[in-house]
Amino acid sequence: MAIRELAELTWEEVRDLERARTVAILPVGALEAHGPHLPLGTDNLIAAAMARAAAGRLEVRGVHALLLPALAFTPAPFGAGFPGTLSVSPGAVATLVADLAAEAARHGFAALAIANAHLDPAHLEALAEAGRLAAARGAAPLVCPDLTRRATAARLTAEFRSGACHAGRFEASIVLAERPDLVRADLARALPPVPASLVEAIRAGARTFEQAGGPRAYFGAPAEATAAEGAASVATLGEILAEAVLAVLAPERAR
Repeated sequence: MAIRELAELTWEEVRDLERARTVAILPVGALEAHGPHLPLGTDNLIAAAMARAAAGRLEVRGVHALLLPALAFTPAPFGAGFPGTLSVSPGAVATLVADLAAEAARHGFAALAIANAHLDPAHLEALAEAGRLAAARGAAPLVCPDLTRRATAARLTAEFRSGACHAGRFEASIVLAERPDLVRADLARALPPVPASLVEAIRAGARTFEQAGGPRAYFGAPAEATAAEGAASVATLGEILAEAVLAVLAPERAR
């Protein structure tokens, strides 16, 4: 079955959906610097790929998926010093996502799932606050697996687990798999590795890419990226999101 996108349907087609068995999936990313070799919208590309992969896995498990237009603007203070990065307030995102969860409930959807590909701490806190606001309002369940949790990160690549994974091999591989035309391949192949861990830098108090040791807004080894690794990572991201949805809607299906 073809993946359905809300923005492409008519209101009558939405009316006729089996909405009680349908999960709305919201891809969430950022518009921020991703080195000299990847586009500003890298997170949004990854989030959309994650959403599509999850939708396919949910369909075969008997849960319909409806893709929402991506939320492309989020808190991105780590990249704010680089031209092109557009960072919005955490409160704006928390309120918007909570409102969307309430709208999902009003339309009778089973849940609102977040395909999140942006890991700035301010953004993660905004999503956590959105979950609290949505729950307080009795909105649809908000499903948002945290990729930074140790057990979840363990399913992804070694570079991702290292914390040196912004615009490096992990993300560049996914863009190569999804939109190779957007990778500045010659630049990527010439970039030396930046092994500094963002996770460790954040724990030490860093608040920007520059402070974390990434003066060109990348961490990891983009020269090692491959489309094959990117496709595998997308598949895993889709599995993570689909399993999180199933665990909320039908725990027995997630076993």
